[in-house]
Amino acid sequence: MDNPVQRRILQPMDSDLIIVGGGLNGPALALAAAQAGLHSIVIDALPLDARDDPDFDGRSYALAQSSKRMLAALGLWDRLAANAQAMNEIKVSDGRVGDAEVFLGLHFNSAEIEDGPMGYMLEDRYLRRALLAAMEASPLITHHAETTVVAQSCDIQHAAVTLADGTELSARLLVGADGRRSGTCARAGIRRTGWDYGQTALVCAIAHEKPHHGVAHQLFLPPGPLAILPLTGNRSSIVWSERHAQARAVNALDERAYLDILRPRFGDFLGEISLAGDRFTYPLNLTLANHFVSDRMALIGDAAHGMHPIAGQGLNAGLRDVAALAHVITHAVRRGEDFASVLVLERYQSWRRWDTASLAAATDVFNRLFSNDNAIMRAGRDLGMALIGGLPGLRRSFMREAAGLTGDLPDLMRG
Repeated sequence: MDNPVQRRILQPMDSDLIIVGGGLNGPALALAAAQAGLHSIVIDALPLDARDDPDFDGRSYALAQSSKRMLAALGLWDRLAANAQAMNEIKVSDGRVGDAEVFLGLHFNSAEIEDGPMGYMLEDRYLRRALLAAMEASPLITHHAETTVVAQSCDIQHAAVTLADGTELSARLLVGADGRRSGTCARAGIRRTGWDYGQTALVCAIAHEKPHHGVAHQLFLPPGPLAILPLTGNRSSIVWSERHAQARAVNALDERAYLDILRPRFGDFLGEISLAGDRFTYPLNLTLANHFVSDRMALIGDAAHGMHPIAGQGLNAGLRDVAALAHVITHAVRRGEDFASVLVLERYQSWRRWDTASLAAATDVFNRLFSNDNAIMRAGRDLGMALIGGLPGLRRSFMREAAGLTGDLPDLMRG
């Protein structure tokens, strides 16, 4: 009786949700919406064979414990578990592992918390294919591959999009999951705030002689951070930041020369190394949408926020968006509300806007603090890490935060 917006939704729609973006967050939201009995259309710019490619291309993700819980709740983890590498320890070094002058600032051991590993490393190919298979198996998800949205409109009653081939689709809610250069965000007239870091990330996977024992390393070097993240077997994922010009020059080298540049930064604690997959680069910047929602429209993942990978939280932040939006929508449906009304969507925005802004600010400060070789700043940051490492309660709090187990968790992440 007190929800006039709901009574306006009378015209037939093609779907409950139109999700623009077929990468990872978009399909995850479609699966979460299906659990609430809602139908989704996923618009994917890539062809199906690109999504279903079984070959390893070097891309991997650090999944927090809360993200693992969500994938389990969506029915995906049983398929993924055999190819996921637990991160049992995280070691933070202000310099290269093995250097005599390195101060090992922090050592996190998952044995100190009760929730299992702080996270898992998972290759892109396994997560991508699991999401694709789950979408294909769901009668509530329609996947439009190899096409793009060229126009959109949203009002108080419905959202509509036009595809590149002229097809017109309508739904109660339009969701942008189409990356940092989100066309959904731009077409909605939502401005972004951010800046360039002057750094480019070089991403690859390596095979190494010695076992990693499930230990992840974060090395803070003057040009930028270098993460060594354990994969299954004697392999690790590398995310390595350099200034733009240096990164371009390094990525243009052949494999032998590339490894000759990497080894001095990496050290020899894992023995001989070789490339295991393709190499990637992407410029690092901070970009935040000034609003996450508008009439019949919401943004998730990089379409809402893109940040520095220094904390490895990019995909985790996106999956938390998915879980939060699914939570808000599901509870609205149970109460008989119009789940796509601005009043409902504002709950999602108020939930996620502060969290993502805080995370973006923290990664920005950490990157600026550690991406230099100033002796005074180095002494200060090493002292700070030593203080955190020496206080068990504070150290455990950092571990639970990294595992995504703090704050107000959405239903899908509660385990």
